[in-house]
Amino acid sequence: MAGKTKKRIFHESLNPDFGYYYTINKTLKKATTKYQKIELVDSNEFGRVLMLDGITQTADKNDYMYHEPMVHPAMCAHPKPRSVLVVGGGDGGIIREILKYPSVKRIELAELDAGVVRFSKKYLKNVHGGCFDDPRVNVNIVDGRKFTSDHPGEFDVVIMDMTDPLGPSKMLYTKEFYRLTKRAMRDRSGIFVMHTESPIARPKAFSCILKTLGSVYKNVNSLYMYVQMYSVLWSIAVVSDEIDLAAARPAAVDKKLARLGIGGLKMYNGATHASMLTPYPYITEILSKRARVITDARPDFPDGFLN
Repeated sequence: MAGKTKKRIFHESLNPDFGYYYTINKTLKKATTKYQKIELVDSNEFGRVLMLDGITQTADKNDYMYHEPMVHPAMCAHPKPRSVLVVGGGDGGIIREILKYPSVKRIELAELDAGVVRFSKKYLKNVHGGCFDDPRVNVNIVDGRKFTSDHPGEFDVVIMDMTDPLGPSKMLYTKEFYRLTKRAMRDRSGIFVMHTESPIARPKAFSCILKTLGSVYKNVNSLYMYVQMYSVLWSIAVVSDEIDLAAARPAAVDKKLARLGIGGLKMYNGATHASMLTPYPYITEILSKRARVITDARPDFPDGFLN
């Protein structure tokens, strides 16, 4: 029919042998920045989807599946988070969730690509929720590693929301960078959060990241959840020298969220805090195998798909 936009089936690989697909109704906007290609598409399943270099990043229909676990376990566990650093996260979803905590006085966003922030502010309002207009939020267009290095002793929580360890991002997955995040903490109760790939699709990368984090931080808590826009079981690490998520009882989590006035969450409460911390036996088996500590000298991961 004349004038009718043809839908396309978008396929995304999670490793050389496994992937998924979804239907794209149409492309809404495209842009090319100094670092990458940005595309915003419309889909029935996910709503508006932000893609960077052809890889799904976030979707405004169910972004909470990723953003809530990336923020609330750490923010709820910290006694009083006042200053937070977000490395990456230019779509604003992480900041949106952090701002729900009344103790927060300052959020620094360290995002390499100004184009992602501009694009997201204009077209992903359902994801950022207007967070960039909050006076507590400072947007810094800068290399995340350099910013972290330049601000020692300033933060209670550091959250890294980066793309997979490819290209410029891979130097944010090394032991040396994790040491910088630790140095950026105000004290030993500081918490660092990052996604740690999929134990199903990228088990070697998953295992290496946790091994590397464990070489720097005393307590390494791994959370597991299904994220539909990534179509696989996903993992997030919450690490600290002093705070251990496993010590928090479900009733205490619910009580603290209520005391802080945080309600309406779709992924996080006391019960899911406990359930996300519980690994399947096969994950325990993956982690029992030998894994390499990722360093600046050897930053590439053993998964061929990630090289």
